[in-house]
Amino acid sequence: MSTELTLRLAAAVESMPAFPKTVQSILALTGNLDCSPKDLVHVIGKDPVITIKVLRVVNSAYYSLSNQITSIDHAVVFLGFNTIKNLALSIAAINMLPANHLAGFDAQQYLLHSLVTAGIAKKFALHVQQADPNDCFVAGLLHDFGKVVVAQCMPAQYQRAVEISLWKETSLHAALREVIGVDHFAIGAMLVQRWRFAPQLIETIGCLNTATLKDTDMIACVFAANQICKHIGCDFGGSPALDALPAAVSQRLSGTLDELRLSLGDLTPMLEEARLFAKL
Repeated sequence: MSTELTLRLAAAVESMPAFPKTVQSILALTGNLDCSPKDLVHVIGKDPVITIKVLRVVNSAYYSLSNQITSIDHAVVFLGFNTIKNLALSIAAINMLPANHLAGFDAQQYLLHSLVTAGIAKKFALHVQQADPNDCFVAGLLHDFGKVVVAQCMPAQYQRAVEISLWKETSLHAALREVIGVDHFAIGAMLVQRWRFAPQLIETIGCLNTATLKDTDMIACVFAANQICKHIGCDFGGSPALDALPAAVSQRLSGTLDELRLSLGDLTPMLEEARLFAKL
């Protein structure tokens, strides 16, 4: 990247909101085996936005409760740690989505794709040795966040990239490279580095392009999850779905693309929960 482009991207990344401290605390707590529901309630109760949205979710038609839950204590116990964590991350992502609708950014489709990629990546991580399932969920949720930075900070360029992508029938990340000189993977890595995420998360988000794909368990989990999303119609301006996974990815996950898709079973519950969260 040129010095001018580097400075421009650095300014864009710096202008993005900090990753919410409440969500960071929830991630830390839910990753601790000694965490109790009381600990989680204490953190959530200090954040009115998360409190309201957790209660909205637990009382939605999705759960069809006969009696309304009005306390965050009961909501945490009913939903469980994993759902609370996923919900908190979703809320954080939603709050950082572009307010400028002229950029042509489809927020709900973006969230749906990100949440399903995250959920599938977490499932794959349960069967490999060197990838933490919770880290894979976060990497899957944020793998396209570089697109958010461009849409938020460079709306005209993002809209131009969307137009080029449609006109040339190419991927959005290829169009972004053409318009601004770099793809969203590099921008996303810059952002999570600013948020002081773990090095393996930074590496994963920055190295998911097929041309620069690195051979790690976490990258394999997120890359395969992203491909499966494309095959089930949950894509977001990405490159066309691959017919086969790179050999290194298949080897790490012990299966072909079709075999891995079948191993996931029925994804309907995951899709329904993702649609619910995406509408928040």
